[in-house]
Amino acid sequence: MFLTVREEVEAAVEEALAALGLPTDDLGIEEPPEDVDAVLASSVAFRLAGEVGAPPPEVAADVAERVDADEYDYVAEAVPQGPYVNFLPGDRYFADTLDEAQDADYGHLEPKDSSVVVEHTSANPTGPVHVGRARNPIVGDAVANALDYAGYDVSRHYYVNDAGRQMAVFTWAYETFDEADLDADPERDRIEYDLVRYYREGNAVLEEGDPDEVEAAEVEIESIMRGLEAGDEETYERVSEVVDQVLGGMRECLERLPAEFDEFAKETEFMVDGSTDELVDRLQGLDEAVYEGDAWQLDLEGHGIDKNLVFLRSDGTSLYPTRDLAHHEWKFDNYDRAVTVLGEDHKLQAEQLRTTLELLGNDTDQLRQVLYSYVNLPEGGMSTREGTGVDLDDLLDEAVSRAREEVEKRLDDRIRDDDLTDEDVDRIARQVGIGAVRYDIVSKQPAKAITFEWDRALDFEAQSAPYVQYVHARCCGILDEAGGRPTVDDLDADLLDTEYERDLLRTVARFPAVVEEAAEDLEPHVVATYTRTLAERFNAFYRECPVLADGVGDDLRDARLALVLAARHAVGNALDVLGVEAPESM
Repeated sequence: MFLTVREEVEAAVEEALAALGLPTDDLGIEEPPEDVDAVLASSVAFRLAGEVGAPPPEVAADVAERVDADEYDYVAEAVPQGPYVNFLPGDRYFADTLDEAQDADYGHLEPKDSSVVVEHTSANPTGPVHVGRARNPIVGDAVANALDYAGYDVSRHYYVNDAGRQMAVFTWAYETFDEADLDADPERDRIEYDLVRYYREGNAVLEEGDPDEVEAAEVEIESIMRGLEAGDEETYERVSEVVDQVLGGMRECLERLPAEFDEFAKETEFMVDGSTDELVDRLQGLDEAVYEGDAWQLDLEGHGIDKNLVFLRSDGTSLYPTRDLAHHEWKFDNYDRAVTVLGEDHKLQAEQLRTTLELLGNDTDQLRQVLYSYVNLPEGGMSTREGTGVDLDDLLDEAVSRAREEVEKRLDDRIRDDDLTDEDVDRIARQVGIGAVRYDIVSKQPAKAITFEWDRALDFEAQSAPYVQYVHARCCGILDEAGGRPTVDDLDADLLDTEYERDLLRTVARFPAVVEEAAEDLEPHVVATYTRTLAERFNAFYRECPVLADGVGDDLRDARLALVLAARHAVGNALDVLGVEAPESM
């Protein structure tokens, strides 16, 4: 619907400019401020003022005058306001929005016949997921959701680093030490917390152990790495025994967010199938290839990158970037587009990767890279175990615990006894707590560093996840009290004529366009911004427009119930894009 309105506004501005004999290469279509009663606006007058030789407000008035609103279904009027041309929605716009938003799938766009692989998280399988990396699965999952809603065929991938020195060290340590050799019990009853103790013990020995012991260990570690490079099946099985167990525990942690994956692609796959060796041959044939520092490298200075990409050691073993290049070429062969979500510390590697892929003859227009800054915890915000930092599990446990406290504060005895069981409170605490973490993190632009603050994230009155979730729960409560959906199919949107009803309906109508924008720009935070506006508009409607009160006529009751259902679908699906659960009661 909103996309159709955009098409009409674009056509209206283009025709008006043509009638004025002005260029139509940039129409300046944008969303107006929230306090402007318009569905879209055009800032084209700014661009044309110099060419016309008139101030922007005068140009805007000329453009608005040339718009014939009678030609369009959804645009009622073009009104100049300073340098802008505002486009007001017509009755059909509201009627069609109300009708379309009755569908529980509202906001899902038409299939685009285009496949996208979204790679995110991809933390090394050496132990529990650290809270500092929490932004990757949260942003990555939301990016994938936005693309899915926008009609793309999306595949979510986790790229497993199972071939580097870290995994060779882990495998050696796992096979070398016994439980009695380990200093501490597991910090949590899950497999990755158990096995990470072997990895830590191995690193401690390598750093501080007896020289003969260290030398013997290094020989075994080198043997494991060579075995992987040579495609030795026994070596792969040894490493996989460790990797798969640790990865299984990490998956359980990530499912709490939730962040789920369609495929776990291992870098060793690209060694076994020969694609890494083939890639090395091609890299060595590039003009940028040099052998120095006992390694094969690409000198990328001529391409604006001042650090060489090392792709082959002197002993003939490949490196992570080499295998990742093979991995990306595999993506290009199997998907129309590839999106990778990376921490800001990988910015240089991302530039090296893209440049090298271009040198190898790949069309890197297929590749989009989303870089994010890290999440910091406030000083004293959570305890840190010595030597381990704060794990994502710790953060999620703390979130659920704090959310439960907030929920309990809002429950009086009557509500608790009559309506909510202990199981209900547990469910709400989980939905609100984990939702607060996800929402607070994904609502910020990825490139901006953020400090997670509990008071802000769990504030039921501010612009937070609980604030938005409560709107969904309130919509569900109204509909349950009314017995469900409106009782008639032929809804009369004309009855929704107050500013509060129209503001809410206009905001509901924007949801498909917000999905399109989030998917196009790979910026799910715009969906979070939208949910806050939608929540504000719904709360204003709820205060001013009774739905089930005595004295509300049947027709108006049904129209308002339909608006509540539309708002429920919009806010629920918007939260779904963000990966935040939408509680039916709170």
